[in-house]
Amino acid sequence: MALVLNSLAENAVALQEGGAAGNGGPAIEQGAAAALGIGLAAIGAGYAERAIGASVVGALAEDSISPGIGILLTVLPETLVIFALVALFV
Repeated sequence: MALVLNSLAENAVALQEGGAAGNGGPAIEQGAAAALGIGLAAIGAGYAERAIGASVVGALAEDSISPGIGILLTVLPETLVIFALVALFV
């Protein structure tokens, strides 16, 4: 594992210095990096909402929480995507 990480680090340094790419610029464009960051944040929020939604439905079926709290808990992971969008525009 350490050999693989060392190899990746050496390749990244060589590309950044202009070795294989020839220009020494970033690996991906700025817009593509922003889209990748926001997309991964949205995937992470969706993954979190999957488990939270199932738990909230179970708790609502047993009448142990109010619907307002259930909605709040379900929407809470979406703040991750909102923070990613704020970071994009700041």
